[in-house]
Amino acid sequence: MTQALSLPTGIAVHLATDPLPQTFLGYRRSHGRPGIRNHLIILPVVAGAHLVAQRIAARIPGAIAVPYLDDGVSGKEDEAMTDRVLIGAASAPNVAAVLLVNQANDGRDSHIAHEALLRTPGRPVSTMSIEACGGSVKAIAQGTTLAGALAEAIANAEREEFPVSELIMAAECGGSDATSGMASNPVVGVCADILIDFGGTVCFSETTEMMGAEHILARRACNEEVARRIIEIVANVEKAANAVGATVAGGNPTPGNMAGGLSTIEEKSLGCILKGGTRPVQGVLDFAQPITGKGLWLMDTPGHDAVSVSAKAAGGSHLNIFTTGRGSPLGNAIQPVMKVCANAATVAKMSDNFDFSAAPIISGLATKEAMGQDLYRLMIAVCSGQLAAAEAIGHYEFAIHHIGILD
Repeated sequence: MTQALSLPTGIAVHLATDPLPQTFLGYRRSHGRPGIRNHLIILPVVAGAHLVAQRIAARIPGAIAVPYLDDGVSGKEDEAMTDRVLIGAASAPNVAAVLLVNQANDGRDSHIAHEALLRTPGRPVSTMSIEACGGSVKAIAQGTTLAGALAEAIANAEREEFPVSELIMAAECGGSDATSGMASNPVVGVCADILIDFGGTVCFSETTEMMGAEHILARRACNEEVARRIIEIVANVEKAANAVGATVAGGNPTPGNMAGGLSTIEEKSLGCILKGGTRPVQGVLDFAQPITGKGLWLMDTPGHDAVSVSAKAAGGSHLNIFTTGRGSPLGNAIQPVMKVCANAATVAKMSDNFDFSAAPIISGLATKEAMGQDLYRLMIAVCSGQLAAAEAIGHYEFAIHHIGILD
C-alpha cells in the first residue's frame, strides 16, 4: 500500500508500507555485475575525437556519445588516471557495447579496449582512429558502420531478475544548502543503509567535503588501516591547498552554500557525510578505482560534481543519488543520476530536474526513516528501467579530473 502525500510544489511523494524489494530487473553480462542500462557508448579517447564521436552517436538510435572536451593529459601520473577513467567507462556494468574513437593512429584506443576487455571479457568492443580512416568525414562514415553492428549485437538483450546485493549505489551532493544536511542527505543515508543490509554496496566521495568530519568517518572504519587512510586523504587535500598558498576552508563553503545557510566547512561536511548512512567504512578507493567490495566505501575525489560523479561511474557504480538544495540538472553518460531535494522552493522552481522531494521532513510531515524507505523503492524502480529525470531530459555529462599542469 502507498499513501500519496501532495506537496505545494506539485511533486507527489508516496509513503509506502509494502515490503522493501530485494530484487531488481537488470541485464546479464558475460562477466561481472549485471547492468541496469544496456548502453552503447561512443567513447572518444582524446578531445580531438569528441566531435566525430558525437556525429556517430547521432546516427545510431539510442547510442550515447561520452563527452571529452578538455585539452589532454600532463605527465605519466595524469595519463594513468585518465586511462583508468576511460577503461572504467568502457567496462562499466551499464555499458553493453563500446566504440572507442581515437584521433591519431597511435594504438591508444586499442590499449584501452584491451584493458577494458581484461576487466569484462566478452563485451562487444570496436576501435578506430580518425587518422587511419583518412579524416573526420570518412571516420564518421566508418564509425557509423561499426556502431551499427554493435547496436545490432546488443539489441535483443532482455531484463532478468537479480538480487539487490549486485547493486552499487553512488551518492553525491552538490549545490548544498541547510536543507541538505537536515533532510536530503539523511534520507539518502537511510536508503544506503537498507541497500548495504541487503548485501549491496554504497560509495560516496568528494574528499574536500569530509574535512572537519573525517574523525567521525575514521571511527566508523572497519580497521585501523582504513581509519588511517581516511585521515590521510583529507590531510593531503589541505596540504595541496597550502602548497599554493590557499586553504580548503578558504573556498568552502562556496558562495552558493553560504547563501543557502551553511556557515563553515565543518557544518557542510557534517551534513555531507550523512548521505553515506551509518554502516562501517570498508575501505578508501583511489579516483575511479574499481569498486569491488561490499558495504560502504569512500572514493578519494575532488569536490567537483561532474568529476566526482564520473569517477564513481567509472569505478562501476550503477546509479548515483545526488542531493542538492540549490538545484542542479547534472546527469551522467554512463549511469542514471537521481536528484533529491528538501528545499520546497527549489523543487518548485526546477521540478523538471528532480526525482524525489524530501521537503516533507522540513515541514514535519514525514520522518527520514519513512522517506528513506520510499527513496529506496524509487531507486529499485530506476534500476529496473524507470528513467531518472536527468536521463529522460538527456543530461549525459562526463568529466575527467586532471592532475599536474597542462602544457
